[in-house]
Amino acid sequence: MSDSLFREIWERRSLIMLFAFNDVKLRYRNSTLGFLWSFLEPLLMLTVLYLVFTNIIKSVVPNYPLYLLLSLIVWYMFQRATTMGQTSLLDRAGIIQKIYFRREVVVVSSCLTAFIMMGFEFGAFAIFVVAFKFVPPLTILLLPLLLIDLFIMSLGVSLFLSAMTVYFRDLKFIWQIILQALFFVSPIIYQLNMFPDKIRTLLQLNPLVSLLDITHGMALYNTLPTLKESMYLGISTCIVFIFGYVIFKLKSKNLIEEL
Repeated sequence: MSDSLFREIWERRSLIMLFAFNDVKLRYRNSTLGFLWSFLEPLLMLTVLYLVFTNIIKSVVPNYPLYLLLSLIVWYMFQRATTMGQTSLLDRAGIIQKIYFRREVVVVSSCLTAFIMMGFEFGAFAIFVVAFKFVPPLTILLLPLLLIDLFIMSLGVSLFLSAMTVYFRDLKFIWQIILQALFFVSPIIYQLNMFPDKIRTLLQLNPLVSLLDITHGMALYNTLPTLKESMYLGISTCIVFIFGYVIFKLKSKNLIEEL
């Protein structure tokens, strides 16, 4: 991985932050409630899922409302980052064609937008923690490490999708279908331990599933991942990022012409 990439991203940090905050503002520009939707969106989804699944899962999953809300916050971060990152090159085609800078900057800013929005949603999570009189375990202090891992994973997927979508525009619709499938095979409305060992092991091959499972343990149940789980998550995240970056570099050679 070229040091020049990280150096230019650091040098262009002001541009990245400008893109990211502008995206946040534009997202809520014409809405009456504005930034309040950052709190309301996960809360409304939480309410729907809680009412649907409370009689099925509530007695099985401890602190189920907090479990569900935390799941949705992490999921929305991944969903938004990859969805916005996927179309980021197309959305900023005009700027890319006129001004030269590393194209990765645009994708990074889209993922940062999703990360900022996730920060607002954790404010809602904190309110629920107080409302339910839940005392977080000390292991929650390690949660930022997982969120950094989530950002890197989302960035890797976004780099891949952004480059490929320039050449194959239908990929936007295909990715939405894949996201819907991922939602139901991830431990968002249920716990992994509800499944037999073979199925649970198969699901955990998805690094996002492993990340969600570890997040629940750290934030709610005072549980740390095993060394094997930590190594798998770290290595798989690196593989996802490197794969996405390599594909991005290969496909970005003729990017201007395709835009």
